[in-house]
Amino acid sequence: MTKLNATITAVGGYVPEHILSNKMLETMVDTNEEWIISRTGIKERRILKGKGLGSSFLAINAAKDLIDKKNIDPKTIDLVIIATATPDMQGASTASYTATQIGATNAFAFDMDAACSSFLFGMSVAARYIESGAYKKVLLIGADKNSSMIDYTDRTTCIIFGDGAGAVLFEPNNEGLGMQDELLKTDGTGRDFLRVKSGGSCHPTDENAIKNKEQFIKQDGKTVFKNAVFNMADVSTKLLKRNNLKKEEVNWLAAHQANQRIIDATAKRIELTSDQVMVNIEKYGNTTSATIPLLLYDYESKLKKGDNIIFAAFGGGFSWGSIYFKWSYNNN
Repeated sequence: MTKLNATITAVGGYVPEHILSNKMLETMVDTNEEWIISRTGIKERRILKGKGLGSSFLAINAAKDLIDKKNIDPKTIDLVIIATATPDMQGASTASYTATQIGATNAFAFDMDAACSSFLFGMSVAARYIESGAYKKVLLIGADKNSSMIDYTDRTTCIIFGDGAGAVLFEPNNEGLGMQDELLKTDGTGRDFLRVKSGGSCHPTDENAIKNKEQFIKQDGKTVFKNAVFNMADVSTKLLKRNNLKKEEVNWLAAHQANQRIIDATAKRIELTSDQVMVNIEKYGNTTSATIPLLLYDYESKLKKGDNIIFAAFGGGFSWGSIYFKWSYNNN
């Protein structure tokens, strides 16, 4: 019996129109463009403007882009998963609203949050639903309105994050393409190094929390950097070894776009050259759950059927992992 694989058959993306450049940030905080680029590789990031617009707005537009390009009937979608660290609101699923708004009225839907690893973990979940044989079309969307949790007087965080969304469609494949292997990890001892303290059940947002700016993201940059480089490279190396995949056989590394130095260090650790690495951080910054699908969105025309892709991510929690994937189509 032919093994049923889960593969990506379509990609969509969306970023807001408003561009927040490094030059603009120079007028807001004590920083300069040279400092930002040398430490992060970021030149600009996109910011979602408009009252009442949240991550669902980004997700809906990315999904519509995919649906229109692929000419899909939304009613044929079985499941919608939103990977996000910035849901529209507590107590109501962003995925449910997104599914309804795009016309996926026959789908069930839910949110996933593993911080910057959300989309990577979502790939694993989407694949399991397809491989079960019960579902034929799973729409996985990574969407984050990071500007909603940024303090634009804190130069350690405001230079890094942007808003955006990317979407992929998972479908069955019997050619051996798509998901090949995965290695996913978490370590809860790291959650205090990258977090938004208030807004959850432990520390509801109140007057004191707002006074202390606890509704904004805070991070220990050095600790996060060290753990991101080591852990992303570690799982990627182990994945290559157990699949007998040589570095020359890797067509692409699609790593979470958190920091150019982290991307470079990860690639160096697994001995890949720059032409094997997908990069778009200079345009969007760190869009959290959206970085990996936005890489696929930007590089789709360069991907060839059978290409070996190593996905890697690291995020708050701590959470991290790597996925070995064979691309399934040419975008001609």
